[in-house]
Amino acid sequence: MTSGTASIPSIKPHGGRLINRELQDRERDEARAKARTLKQVPLDPTAVSDLELIAIGGFSPLTGFMGSSDYQRVVDDARLANGLVWSLPITLGVTREQAAEITEGREVALTDGGAPLALMRVDEVYGYDKRREAENVYRTTDEAHPGVARLYQQGEMLLAGEIRLIEHPASTRVFPEHQLPPARSRAAFAERGWRRIVAFQTRNPIHRAHEYIQKCALEVVDGLFVHPLVGETKGGDISAEVRMNSYLKLMSLYYPAGRTLLGVFPAAMRYAGPREAIFHAIVRKNYGCTHFIVGRDHAGVGDYYGTYDAQRIFDDFAPEDLEITPLFFEHTFYCTLCGGMASAKTCPHGAEHHVTLSGTQVREMLSKGEIPPVEFTRPEVAKLLADEMKGVA
Repeated sequence: MTSGTASIPSIKPHGGRLINRELQDRERDEARAKARTLKQVPLDPTAVSDLELIAIGGFSPLTGFMGSSDYQRVVDDARLANGLVWSLPITLGVTREQAAEITEGREVALTDGGAPLALMRVDEVYGYDKRREAENVYRTTDEAHPGVARLYQQGEMLLAGEIRLIEHPASTRVFPEHQLPPARSRAAFAERGWRRIVAFQTRNPIHRAHEYIQKCALEVVDGLFVHPLVGETKGGDISAEVRMNSYLKLMSLYYPAGRTLLGVFPAAMRYAGPREAIFHAIVRKNYGCTHFIVGRDHAGVGDYYGTYDAQRIFDDFAPEDLEITPLFFEHTFYCTLCGGMASAKTCPHGAEHHVTLSGTQVREMLSKGEIPPVEFTRPEVAKLLADEMKGVA
């Protein structure tokens, strides 16, 4: 299904304008030379991902790392200082020693492994309360939580200011054929004639439950945007390469080619549960999606959040505040009596008839060379995972 791009209305970016902070041609060359003369500020992997997403418009309306007024309002109310919904702080932490060498109003070079990625005019250097951020954003101050652990490890001061991107980070140039920044994903949707697009966020291989809810969503929209996160995740998560290979294999065999699109999401995981669900929805709106799938324990980790807290948080915001429609799905499973995938909403049978496996059980099976049952995952995906566990992939 195709039609002229001019006739296809698109959802507005968050805040009304798609941001682009990428330097081109002469400006880029001049900035690259200037960066060598400036104070260098090294970025951790999460800040590298944030920089990329600010620059390409994924984090619209942000044009840089947050200042104190935006930061405080986000932590307290999940909104920017101007009242626009924004649920996670996007900040750049430095040590007190680094901050002492930085002057407000001057530019610094933001680097990764010594390579300059961007220039930033430092508008503000400010302190913050890490414990308050942990309590409000992550709903816990437990250092065992991976997001809280990273927060506690970052510097005691924050730098704020607009960025100008010189180079895309090497870590965000993976899977180049699936790099679809917001301007390109929007164009791809328009080229396909899609008016209603549902996004699916994942950091794990897609198993049968995921496939089921994606295809349920496809029944009510024009296209599915499978948008796996390929930035930093916690230890023990499946590698991005194997995950991408599993998506490609699955989509080539079991999904309609004309109604699905795979693009990488260069973000890092915060594991902030409900707050991150709102964040993931807003960012997918910037990519041009009109709908967003929210399943069980979205962006959760351990038992820090209730099973459906990430769905309930959407009730805290008016539809016009988000302007993207969440699609909520309960835990799904294969029912041997129903003979197919189902959920508690559609299946009348007891748990003894449901095929469900925990992540731990799956890893144990794979480590023993056992393939999980076809009712849980497609055999082609199971083989890729088993090969990785054996060190083949």
